[in-house]
Amino acid sequence: MDIPAGAHAGALRRAAWLKRLYRWHWISAAVSLVGLLSFAFTGFTLNHAADIEARPRVQTHEAMLPESLHERLADVAPGEAPLPDALVRWLAAEVAIDVAGRPAEWSADEVYLSLPRPGGDAWLRIDRESGELEYERTDRGWIAWLNDLHKGRHAGAAWSLFIDVFAIACLAFAATGLAILAMHAPRRPLAWPLVALGAVLPAILLLLFVH
Repeated sequence: MDIPAGAHAGALRRAAWLKRLYRWHWISAAVSLVGLLSFAFTGFTLNHAADIEARPRVQTHEAMLPESLHERLADVAPGEAPLPDALVRWLAAEVAIDVAGRPAEWSADEVYLSLPRPGGDAWLRIDRESGELEYERTDRGWIAWLNDLHKGRHAGAAWSLFIDVFAIACLAFAATGLAILAMHAPRRPLAWPLVALGAVLPAILLLLFVH
């Protein structure tokens, strides 16, 4: 039996679109795969954060600034300003602390830097009168590190950009998957009921159990 020209052209267009959708689907899947696995794992660990025991490790360090660096502290008025470059280099070389570009809080008595980071925290205090330095670093473990990366907590602009790109890739993965599902749905009777279940079940849980 001859196939009408219009039906044949429609079938070709459908096949071409399906081919494009598969291409976009696997590309977005490849881009988001590792991130999706990581974010799924940390979604579980965040949901059970109270049940996962963490043993923070705290490191402290005390030192005295060299006289030449101590004298430079007297030239800075109270407020918020970065540390002098010479002091930044000394901290990196002698105390292994990277504070480049970090704003410091200057008061009449001390200089204070808050140094939060994924999976931990740290702070640095310098007594402006005596030149005494105190540094404390807290490490809450690799699960806390992954959890903070999941939330983008203190991870910087580059990681924030990655999360945006990853989110767009996930949206493309889901959207192309839905389009492919729609094209195959006539031959798969359970397709739309399962999609509806995935949409209705969270709504029921929210209405009944989340207040």
